[in-house]
Amino acid sequence: MTQAPAQAPPGSAPPRLAASGMAILVSIVLVEMSSGITQGFLAPVLRGLTDVLHVTAAELNWISIANLMASVAFTPVLSRLGDLHGHRRVLRWNLAVVLLGSVVVGMSGSFRTLLIGQILQGAFAGFFPLLVGILRNRTSEAESRRSIGVMVAALVGGLCVGMVASGLVAHYVDTPTSALWVPAAAVCVALLVTWPLLPETTERPGGRLDARGGVLLCVGLVAIMLGLGQGGLPGWEWTSPRTLACLFGGIAVTAVWALVELRSPDPMIDVRLFRRRNVTVMAFVTTTFSFCMIGLQVAGAVFLGTPRELGYGMGLAPLQIAFATIPGLAVIALAAVAAPRLSARIGDRATLVLGSLLMATGYALTLAFHTTLTPYLLSTVVAGLGTGLLQQSTRTLAVEAVPQDQAAVGSGINELLINVGGSLGAACVLAVTAAYTSAGSALPAFGAYATTWTVCVGVSLLGALVSLLHRRSDLPA
Repeated sequence: MTQAPAQAPPGSAPPRLAASGMAILVSIVLVEMSSGITQGFLAPVLRGLTDVLHVTAAELNWISIANLMASVAFTPVLSRLGDLHGHRRVLRWNLAVVLLGSVVVGMSGSFRTLLIGQILQGAFAGFFPLLVGILRNRTSEAESRRSIGVMVAALVGGLCVGMVASGLVAHYVDTPTSALWVPAAAVCVALLVTWPLLPETTERPGGRLDARGGVLLCVGLVAIMLGLGQGGLPGWEWTSPRTLACLFGGIAVTAVWALVELRSPDPMIDVRLFRRRNVTVMAFVTTTFSFCMIGLQVAGAVFLGTPRELGYGMGLAPLQIAFATIPGLAVIALAAVAAPRLSARIGDRATLVLGSLLMATGYALTLAFHTTLTPYLLSTVVAGLGTGLLQQSTRTLAVEAVPQDQAAVGSGINELLINVGGSLGAACVLAVTAAYTSAGSALPAFGAYATTWTVCVGVSLLGALVSLLHRRSDLPA
């Protein structure tokens, strides 16, 4: 008599999925590391590029603006294409676009060429939601949570590698443009290795790409990002016609987009998703933590490099600044990996609240202990622990709050809000810094940092309060 095949234990992943688990893990680590390197490699060499490319420090601001606007435009389109046509297929093209942009950046002999490359590199914003789409379709919920933690850790690890590599170039090589080839090498390796390893998603909702909705969303968000990114700079004062036109025009176009999407049979992003409590909660918490995390990036680097003769700062060189950021980034990675296990013990809501409270505590400690390097770095470690918990938790819960066939779109919404929150934070820091900078001075008074740290304490506490509204998801795994 033939025996019936043994059944897998309830909740376990099918054998086909388990067999591909290592391939998926290797792939997501390489892709997210390349994303981190692409995002982190440029910061330590920006000062040297002013001489090589013959631009001012103010003009260099267009690098981050161009990259941010491109990320905002790419994210919803790539996320939706992945859900419709297969996440692996779209990810391959996504990697190819970023590789092309990285090659253009490496060959940059002018500032215009560098900007074009940075715009193409902005497609890295699609990596995370496309990988999440693969994970949600090919792994169990528990595996997906752990893998998202690994993705965040790999992303942060890539940031460290990119910053240290370019810091070493700035220290030892006379021509800082040599560092511009670093992301091309990283993305090339990621594309070649993951091409045969990543499996394709098998469940697709069908439908079509809502081109009209995509254009409206991109125009609206790019206008808002441009206004926030340039606001406060010469010619872009907060009350100037061009800044107001970008901000209010972008808000108006985004509102029109929402009305169009409500009537579309195949919306780019189903705005009805925001009727779900957890989608709205995750959107708000993501905005608060990215406000602080991204908004303080430039300010933190400038503070570390400010000469002590001004009465504050650490007086570090570019390479020293790169190494000084590693402790905070390292604990972000560790906390992201540990977040799934912590959530299993204390619950998702408690993890969100704890992450926000740790961030608030870290910024409060920075305000209190900023005069010497070691206490300052320890305070960034405390804030980093909270940031790591929120990086993993918000990205996981944003996906689990939407139906499975909209996994990449749910993740894409989260990635969009990271950019929006970061832009709001950067705009706030810029406005505060401008208010504390005397005419003819390149650096602000210490009050600028005290104010921004205090604001981040308040924003983090607000995130903790909103986190209390999170409820256990009732969607099927």
